Amino acid sequence: MSSTPGGGRDRKNVIVFFTDQQRWDTAGAHGNPLDLTPNFDRMAAEGVHVRNSFTCQPVCAPSRASLQTGRYPAQLGCFRNNIPLPEDAPTVADRFAAAGYDTGYIGKWHLGDTGTAGPVRPEQRGGYRDWLAANLLEFTSDAYETTLYDGEGRAHELPGYRADALTDAAVDYIAREREAPFFLFLSFLEPHHQNERDDYPAPEGYGERYAGAWAPGDLAALGGSSAEHLGGYLGMVKRLDECLGRVLAAVREHGLADDTIVLFTSDHGCHFKTRNAEYKRSCHDASIRVPTALLGPGLDTGRPLERLVSHIDLPPTLLDAAGLGAPEDMDGRSLLPLVRGAADDRPDDVLVQISEAELGRALRTPRWKYGVVAPGADAWNTPAADRYVDAYLYDLEDDPHELHNLIADPSAAESAEEAVGPLRKRLLQRLAETGEHPVIDPAR
Repeated sequence: MSSTPGGGRDRKNVIVFFTDQQRWDTAGAHGNPLDLTPNFDRMAAEGVHVRNSFTCQPVCAPSRASLQTGRYPAQLGCFRNNIPLPEDAPTVADRFAAAGYDTGYIGKWHLGDTGTAGPVRPEQRGGYRDWLAANLLEFTSDAYETTLYDGEGRAHELPGYRADALTDAAVDYIAREREAPFFLFLSFLEPHHQNERDDYPAPEGYGERYAGAWAPGDLAALGGSSAEHLGGYLGMVKRLDECLGRVLAAVREHGLADDTIVLFTSDHGCHFKTRNAEYKRSCHDASIRVPTALLGPGLDTGRPLERLVSHIDLPPTLLDAAGLGAPEDMDGRSLLPLVRGAADDRPDDVLVQISEAELGRALRTPRWKYGVVAPGADAWNTPAADRYVDAYLYDLEDDPHELHNLIADPSAAESAEEAVGPLRKRLLQRLAETGEHPVIDPAR
């Protein structure tokens, strides 16, 4: 076998392009008018656009744990931030490595020891062999100051804007001569806020370009911190799409386009302090719906996938698309049969777990958003509850921006209960599938 980028042509390389806190409606493929994402839009048009894609837990570490394992966060044990990924949990990197792949991780990890911002112990790297990352990139970097740590724990100062620096490292990784195929997980911090000053630092000139240019319906109505931050946030999204273009160009330039699968997705969205005191951790689409697309051999259909898809479905899909098969011990199911036009026997809904801000569960269907919370629960230390109470009901056909909670409207009580009955039953079924068997009481 020749020593070429990507290694053997009989097995497919896999790249995950992973953003942090990116709403689905930042993408032109979802109707955004600002031309922020031409590369994502082209990828979605040529490949498989997962039009209704949802995180199963809208906060960093749980979502990341799910994407590494294909399991629900509460069942895995990573139901909130500051809980490390269990060292014995099988990951996608483990499975690719077992099949002879080179495995690489670049960027933000957020699944290591509590209180550790920089280096991650080898035992906590999820099975990745090539390593250039920080556990909490938001605390080891700023917009133009990026520090990552290699496999020996040595610090590396990367030049330029942070997203560009990670992309430079990814392009270098793609270009390496190797005998084996590779699995690369490229994890950005953008468009997440810079924690210590609660700011969205776009590249120079980008935030000003988009300030006041556009606002989605929920933010136009509710405001939150969007007037101050939305321009910078959208500028970060624009730069991320330029980085995506560079990664896809590197794949083409090295002759790997016919041998490489690319997944674009994000860990969760951003509601700009409209639903609680910060940016996520709620059942609303602003928190849970993300842009997702797949491109590569077997995925170049140009047909969108309309059914609702959870993050737990993405790891088995990648393994399946690479020819390794979808593991039965993952909670999700491969999307490949649906991509190929097979009949779908799955109900068209997704389960979402909520922690930290409140202990809750939610069911998202094409029309409805139904959510429950555990009254008085310690949402930081409790992964699940024995009892929940109805808390949210939105009719997404009439109220796509989730501005009218029917559960909280006494005048809608009768019609709300008529809708809630079947949704409550279905949510209980989904919870039972994960091993949870609570009761759900009607709201008072």
